[in-house]
Amino acid sequence: MRFTPKTMVLAAMFAVLTTVGAYIRVPMPVVPFTLQTAFVLLAGVLLGSRIGALSQVLYIIIGLLGLPVFAGGAGGLQTVFRPTFGFLLGFIAAAFVAGAVLERSKDYSFVKVLTACIAGSVALYVFGLLGLYLNLNYVAGKSVTFWKVLKIGFFPFIVTDALKALGVAILGAKVAPRIKGLIREQKE
Repeated sequence: MRFTPKTMVLAAMFAVLTTVGAYIRVPMPVVPFTLQTAFVLLAGVLLGSRIGALSQVLYIIIGLLGLPVFAGGAGGLQTVFRPTFGFLLGFIAAAFVAGAVLERSKDYSFVKVLTACIAGSVALYVFGLLGLYLNLNYVAGKSVTFWKVLKIGFFPFIVTDALKALGVAILGAKVAPRIKGLIREQKE
């Protein structure tokens, strides 16, 4: 798929939605609960792997340039050294994986979209938890086991992330075929 003006606008829109999701947060120790993951998964489901991932690349670039778009109003290059930076990189992987799962089958049934959301969430957790482990152990200078990382960055979020994936699957199954139709019309 080419990056057309319409797809670029959609990518920018999801970068903005991810920013909005960062400001809808519940503070928790180390990793806050936000609605970002719902918008990340929705980007992959609705825009596909490449455009969905591009939306998250835009989001991260905007934040690294210093705009306060990350959770808690964070922004700037120093964000790379925060414990949650791995989750930000995981946003790119999650959108890509969720989109890729759907692109392979072109089936937008609830079960298929939910499967895509679960696969995207797994990708997000792989990057996020690895980044959290590395950051806490090598940047923050603490000695943290991977079990402790799971207690900080996985267990408190699994139920809410499952609910977000369920909500995205319900919405995505209804909306994705229409959005894909709009994107295809642009190519013709």
